[in-house]
Parts: sequence; structure tokens; C-alpha cells
Amino acid sequence: MNKKKVLSVVGTRPEAIKMAPVILALKNEQWAEVRVLATAQHRQMLDQVLEVFDIEPDIDLDIMRPNQALTTLTARLLLDLDDVLQAEKSDIVLVQGDTTTVMTVALACFYHRIPVGHVEAGLRTGNMQNPFPEEANRVIAGRLARWHFAPTESSRQNLLHEGIADENIVVTGNTVIDALWMTVAKDLDLGIELDPEKRLVLITSHRRENFGEPFRNICRALHTLATRNPDVQFLYPVHPNPNVKDVAHEMLGDYQNIHLCEPLDYAPFVAAMKRSYLIISDSGGVQEEAPALGKPVLVLRDETERPEAVEQGVVKLVGPNYDRIVEEAQRLLDDESAYRAMARGVSPYGDGHSAERIVKVLREHFV
Repeated sequence: MNKKKVLSVVGTRPEAIKMAPVILALKNEQWAEVRVLATAQHRQMLDQVLEVFDIEPDIDLDIMRPNQALTTLTARLLLDLDDVLQAEKSDIVLVQGDTTTVMTVALACFYHRIPVGHVEAGLRTGNMQNPFPEEANRVIAGRLARWHFAPTESSRQNLLHEGIADENIVVTGNTVIDALWMTVAKDLDLGIELDPEKRLVLITSHRRENFGEPFRNICRALHTLATRNPDVQFLYPVHPNPNVKDVAHEMLGDYQNIHLCEPLDYAPFVAAMKRSYLIISDSGGVQEEAPALGKPVLVLRDETERPEAVEQGVVKLVGPNYDRIVEEAQRLLDDESAYRAMARGVSPYGDGHSAERIVKVLREHFV
């Protein structure tokens, strides 16, 4: 059989988590010669996820530099990708999500006339500035992709409204649920000592649009919640970006019931989600994963490209707003009926078989 060359690209931790099930499924296909390209837009966080899923990159651009501007990152990626695409001569390139890696790979493939499959296609807020630069990245990738693997019907409708042909869109569910169930099946160790008798509030915040005063508002709200609830423990794996790390340690570092730690590897983070009572986060992946685990999420954003969980009532938008964060978190800590209404284990994003559906589409096209 004349195998088809499939190049799967990952740059950041979320990309690796969501692409891993697709890569592993493709490696079981006789018709596919699978190659993995790591741009390493996030170096350490990318590597540990690939290790969890036992995936080793065939090509590594090692593109990460401290405090790298988006323009510099994009320019360097385009130049390095030019050499890779000429050498690989892939039949298809797969990208995932909405990072600068995704947008740049889609553009480079367009220049080389290589078809692109976009995993998690069609997410939109309709606001190019929020999230920044992710909304622009996914819109650009969406205009250039050949296959659009939409996680939900809502995402499919977004693509149709933008003029994408219906025959090029497949609703597959989100591969993050595939990765979640693969990880939950393992023996998970959080690796951090917590009081088993106390409820845990898990926090993540790293969005670029929240840098500055919005992030200070978030920290003020966490400070208030920790002060009002000494019987609750707060775990915050702090993103290494100085705009986050320096402020978080300055404003939250002295509280006994707030545990600031380094970013958790993927498996321990899943363990932390399972252990948590409530999650406060601006992460897109957490909005998808936590509802499947029955954990309420308060989202530190004013808009979301993942409206399904909001519509189901298991996720609530509070923005980087001090009053709303404090009010909604305290309500969930105090009101058992309000908590139960959000902790229902609803999973609108997938059933754990999304990667199979993606591979089936590619198999039918290439074989």
C-alpha cells in the first residue's frame, strides 16, 4: 500500500493534549505514515504532555524564546516551517485549536498548496480582540483549512455562517474528552499535600487579555474568598509568564489557605480537577473537561467560544470582575442546591470517540 504522509503539528500544552488521541489513532492506521512536528511554542509544558501519551516528535523547531513578541514568533515559525514542508512533502497537515502555531502552519501550508485538517474548528466569540490573539488565529486557520473537524453543532454553524462548504465540515466532538478519559483511567497522583477534610478550589488564570488590572482584580477576589473561607483551601498552579507569576506571588503569596505552585503536568492537573469542589479559570480546556467530571466552573472571561456548557448551566461567565467572582464563588460554597445544579456531570463536548471520527474521515478520503 502506498502510504499517505500525515504531519501532525503541536506547539503548546493544550494542542498536545487534544492532538494526542488523533496521533495515537492514526499510528494504528496501515495507510498512514505519521510524523509529529513540535514547534515548542511552549517548551516545558509541551514536553510533559507528549511524555504522558508516549509521543516523541520527529521534528522539533524549539521556537520558544523568553518574552517573545507575536510578530517575532510568527516570522520565525514561517521561515522554519518553509524548510520543513519542503522536506516532508506531506499529503496532509493536521493542526489543533487557535494558537499562533496553528495560524502560521495553516498559512505556510497554503503557500505550499498542502491541505490542512483543523481539529477543533469553528470556535468563535465574534470579537477579534477577545480572546487575543486566539480569535484571529482560528478565523485565519478556518479560511485556509480543507477539513474542518468541529467539536459541536454550534461550531459547525459558525463555519457555515462564514461560507465554509458543508461537505468540508464534520462534527466530531472534542478530542479533549478522549484525552481526559485516557488519563483518568491511569493511577493519578496530584503530588501536592492537601487537607483531605477541606474543600478545594482550583484556580488557573493565564489569558493575555487579563494581564494588568484585570488580573489584579482576579487576585483581589481570590484574596477575599480565602479570607472569608478559612476552612477552604485554594490551589493555584501559577503560569510562568511574569505578567501572571510576579503579580500572583505579590498579592497571594502570604495566605495560609492559598497554595501557589508551579504549573502542574497534565496528569496531576487532571487529578487536581477530580479532587476539586469548584474551579475558577480562564482556560478553554478546563471549560470542556471539568463539566465531564461534574465540577462547576466560573470562567474569568466576559465571552466564551464554548457556549454549550454555559447553556447547560454547568459553566458560568464571571469575567475578571471582583464582585462577580466573589459573589458567584461564595454562592457555590454556601448554597448546596446551587452547587448541585452546576455539578451535574454534563459533557456537551464529546463522548471519548472524537479521534476515531476524525481518522475515519481521513481514511475514507485517502484510501
